[in-house]
Amino acid sequence: MRTPDVNELNQIVGVLKQWQYDEGPLHLHPGDLGWYSLRGAAATAAATRVWSDGDTVLAIALLDGPQLLRFAMDPARHQDESLAVRIAADVGEPAAGVLDAGSATIEARGASALSGQLAKEGWSPDEPWTPLQRNLAATVEVAGHRIETIEPGCTDEWVSVHWSAFRGTPMPDERLRKFVAGWRAAAEGPCFEAVRILSLHDDSRAVAVATVWSAGAGRPGLIEPMGVHQEHRGRGYGTIMTRAAAASLREMGSSSAIVCAESSNTGAVSTYLAAGFSAYPEVTDWRRGP
Repeated sequence: MRTPDVNELNQIVGVLKQWQYDEGPLHLHPGDLGWYSLRGAAATAAATRVWSDGDTVLAIALLDGPQLLRFAMDPARHQDESLAVRIAADVGEPAAGVLDAGSATIEARGASALSGQLAKEGWSPDEPWTPLQRNLAATVEVAGHRIETIEPGCTDEWVSVHWSAFRGTPMPDERLRKFVAGWRAAAEGPCFEAVRILSLHDDSRAVAVATVWSAGAGRPGLIEPMGVHQEHRGRGYGTIMTRAAAASLREMGSSSAIVCAESSNTGAVSTYLAAGFSAYPEVTDWRRGP
């Protein structure tokens, strides 16, 4: 297990792309590293952990917040007991440099052996999430609505709508400047190869936003994030924005659009279903501590 340097991020993103497939779990996606890279390439590398056997990468995880570790694993290793034991040992030992002692959460979708090992070591299932997916073989209809693709250096309005959607409070000027600077920094980094920053406009102002991340032609693309301004909710903009995001992924060659929502967030789940997504059986993260 190691923490990669910045120069390895391109390789890591490439491996993550190979592990995405339509019948597979909604695990760590290249877009998750892309979204995290608004903090900068160095911070993204520092938050990444890689398990390898020689030159072969077996598992990749992102420390996506304090004590939150999100995994993707080589699909051929989902039932690899020895790898599961090793990973569980590393995440359970603070000196290994993955998780600190105390409460923690691990997302290990599809990694059946690792999930079993975590259960043996006292981790318990956390709150359920609902994976959602829309096949993109057919055209996605979004006619009649103004959808804009935003350049990374022109995201001020996008950022304000996103902040309202997820925070519901006025955005401090300093936070706005840092967020916009983050978009610019991410665009110059290695995790920004295939992304579109989208906004939905009603008259002259943006009312909803989304970002989509391709994993390459014929592979699932991720919607992360999608949100509607607090003042414009209840008008169907979330569904329209989601359809536009799916249509954009289709243009980029994605085979499907994917997203995972907290099952308790019934509004989000309903929005994705209304946009033509199908819900799959719930999944849970693993929790250690209270």
